[in-house]
Amino acid sequence: MKVLGFILQKEFRQIFRDKTILAMMFAVPIIQLIILPLAANFEVKNVNVVFVDYDRSTYSQKLLNKIASSGYFRIVGNTISYNDALHMIEKNETDIILEIPNGFERNLVREGSQQVHMSVDAINGTKSSIGSAYLSAVLVDFNRTLDVNTKAVNNSTAAPMPLIDITYTDWFNPRKEYKYYMVPGILVLLLTLIGGFITALNIVREKEIGTIEQINVTPIKKWQFILGKLIPFWIVGMIVFTLGLIVMYIVYGIFPAGSFAVLYLFAAVYLVALLGFGLLISTFSNSQLQAMFVAFFFMMIFMLMSGFFTSLDSMPGWAKQMSFLTPVTHFIAVVRLIVLKGSGLSEVRTELLYLLAFAIVLNGLAIYNYRKTN
Repeated sequence: MKVLGFILQKEFRQIFRDKTILAMMFAVPIIQLIILPLAANFEVKNVNVVFVDYDRSTYSQKLLNKIASSGYFRIVGNTISYNDALHMIEKNETDIILEIPNGFERNLVREGSQQVHMSVDAINGTKSSIGSAYLSAVLVDFNRTLDVNTKAVNNSTAAPMPLIDITYTDWFNPRKEYKYYMVPGILVLLLTLIGGFITALNIVREKEIGTIEQINVTPIKKWQFILGKLIPFWIVGMIVFTLGLIVMYIVYGIFPAGSFAVLYLFAAVYLVALLGFGLLISTFSNSQLQAMFVAFFFMMIFMLMSGFFTSLDSMPGWAKQMSFLTPVTHFIAVVRLIVLKGSGLSEVRTELLYLLAFAIVLNGLAIYNYRKTN
């Protein structure tokens, strides 16, 4: 164990000697965790709407006011020319055209119904689908407030229409704020990027500067060498994770609803798995540039298939199966469950088994693949 102590001493000195590495490991994740959740917001707001009003009636003006006051839309034009509105979509000045036909108010009052035409810029599929759904909901609510259908069919013999009154409660995120969903995931991704990239460059840097040959002639065992490379960055990773939780609470007011002990248990196991993966890449690579590109390739896959950007349930079956083969998927799910839902160890023990398996396999492969010659 004395030899392992020398390796640890060497690694810690090497870490604290390089000021750039220190900044990357501590300052950069904190700054990114403060900034990124403000930008990585998938809520659809400020949808630009052009109002093409051929009727120019009291009811059409009420509808315009209701849309503008909803908080999701900006009225960027009110015209009587559909071609002018379509030209605004082509110039990317608006997202939706709402066309009100002539006789809108008359048909609502006399006949109890009237169709309107909605044209949506569908280049951004998410914004177009959600924006049009929001606008449709506003139109439905406007239709209820008018109560014109009841006036058109109301008579002494008409039976009352049955109604279903629905009440609901939003759990774990009552105000439906996107930051509560995004911030824990961004914390995991930053921890993944820092741990994965730095350890991927670790052993290969020894190869490039030639110190690996001096280490190879020492009596140190392969597992001691890998463990000596892993422990310092594991400690750094746990510190970064702690700082991330502090930032999450101070900046965004998110305090874990679950147990800190369970949260740190998963963070500790996840870091062992992640650092083992980085060290495995480093044992295969012959240069830092090669290691960086290999790590970047896998990190992109981990991020896109982790359930951070899109729900796993919306993925094809084969992609969903592949996502379970990445440790990031399981840790993001666990952090969200513990931080937001307050899940205990019994609810997430399956994810812990996944991470333990990743840690054992990846570190075992790193030890096996490290070529040591005495």
